Amino acid sequence: MMLFLIPTAAVLLAAILLAPVLKSGSTPKSRRRVIANAGVFLTAAVLLVTLSVGVSAAADPATATAAAAAAADNNAGLGYLAAALATGLSCLGAGIAIGSTAPAAIGAFSEDPKAFGKTLIFVVLGEGVALYGLLISILLINKL
Repeated sequence: MMLFLIPTAAVLLAAILLAPVLKSGSTPKSRRRVIANAGVFLTAAVLLVTLSVGVSAAADPATATAAAAAAADNNAGLGYLAAALATGLSCLGAGIAIGSTAPAAIGAFSEDPKAFGKTLIFVVLGEGVALYGLLISILLINKL
């Protein structure tokens, strides 16, 4: 029962905190962004509860050996999924970072050619996020 209460409380708290944002005189674009973020949060909370219930389900003692083998396969599959998510989401974040910093760096470089090194640092920092995600996924796959 406690498994359902914590995510439900988190969703209710998020809804209470979002109510003033949606009622205030904000622009429709910011309202859509808030609603999209709330939808992603709600989806994540529902997936958390669903997957937690699936993992916590007790196996029949007669099929304990088959369940242990299935759990080992399931753990490996979740490990590969975690590696894929680490790489994919870090590359998505790096793309967002580079997409906003690269045009600014090009604009600064076109005005002052001496600023090339300074502007390049910001673009490289965004790319570092993708490299860290790739490193984490390599470490995860080596553990499997």
